[in-house]
Amino acid sequence: MTTAATTTSAPPLAGFTVGITAARRADELGAMLERRGATVRHAPALRIVPLADDTELLAATRKLIERPPDITVATTGIGFRGWVDAANGWGIGDDLLRALGAGELIARGPKARGAIRASGLVDAWSPPSESSAEVLEHLLARGVEGLRIAVQLHGEPLPDVVEALDVAGAEVVEVPVYRWMPPADITPVDRLLDAVVAGEVDVVSFTSAPAAASLLARAGEREMLDDLLRALRGPVLALCVGPVTAAPLEAVDVPTVQPQRSRLGAMVRRLEAEMPARARRLPVAGHWLELRGQAVLVDGELHGLGPVEMALLRALARRPGRVVTRAELLTALPGAGVDEHAVETAVARLRAALGEPKLVQTVVERGYRLALDPAAEFGHCLDGSAR
Repeated sequence: MTTAATTTSAPPLAGFTVGITAARRADELGAMLERRGATVRHAPALRIVPLADDTELLAATRKLIERPPDITVATTGIGFRGWVDAANGWGIGDDLLRALGAGELIARGPKARGAIRASGLVDAWSPPSESSAEVLEHLLARGVEGLRIAVQLHGEPLPDVVEALDVAGAEVVEVPVYRWMPPADITPVDRLLDAVVAGEVDVVSFTSAPAAASLLARAGEREMLDDLLRALRGPVLALCVGPVTAAPLEAVDVPTVQPQRSRLGAMVRRLEAEMPARARRLPVAGHWLELRGQAVLVDGELHGLGPVEMALLRALARRPGRVVTRAELLTALPGAGVDEHAVETAVARLRAALGEPKLVQTVVERGYRLALDPAAEFGHCLDGSAR
């Protein structure tokens, strides 16, 4: 039994396909995933309204200049910077900074704090957790009755925060620094949905709650929401940058995986640790097979398989060491029809792709099987290694 599979030469995400629903920083996220070996499918579920064209933002900005807020809450660095840039483009940037500087500024996190200071203003407080909930607790604890509070939104409404401040007696001005709209071209989203349901995608990543809600809504429009939820509750991993992003998915009982810190890099590292552990490893004919999403490792070397060959290998791996009849295998092959000769053709292609013909054994007049090494599998379990 070779030991090559104990240390793989393949990147940690090789063989896995990841769908990206982000509109903002999608290229950055895709590059990080591809460097780790993943195959990436881009399908922005949203688009961002350009700030310079946003009449709602202009109206909110003018309202705050006319009556400056007592407190301004900056929730994101890119959002605050974009707001100031847009105001400069409208010729009212200095007026906005004077209005905000007349009151107190609260930053939800370090990036928002940096944007405030880069504009020449000074922040008064920031929560350690970088959460809107802790900002709300801070404001309610100090008392907000009679105060005018500007809340810079970060791509989505914050109804719980706004309502709680309103009930506590504050006058809240919502500032929609960037707003989401459906993508101009919905085709990539539809293709991603079809691929997820067909089992051709292993992970769907989300970096905003609106993107998650938009994908669910589009599936509903296409009458395939149940199929999507079945996939996301089963073999397909829902990867979210943080708990706010995960909320629309968890509301429909979709389990999510999140990093400890809500950052793109941390999210990718979380996936990097998660996916290899989900791969199935089998000792077969003196080699180690590791089944990953859309590919297989043989002794640590990556072998790409077509959809038919991958379906065949998965059908054999569900009963390793046992004979699977041609008729059973035929039902597992996509678009194979009723001709059992299609199974023989697929087996030949699978053996060629694996580079080790003996991995798949022919059992005369019965079918095929993976030549499992039970003793090696048992020994591997005893030493505590991951299978």
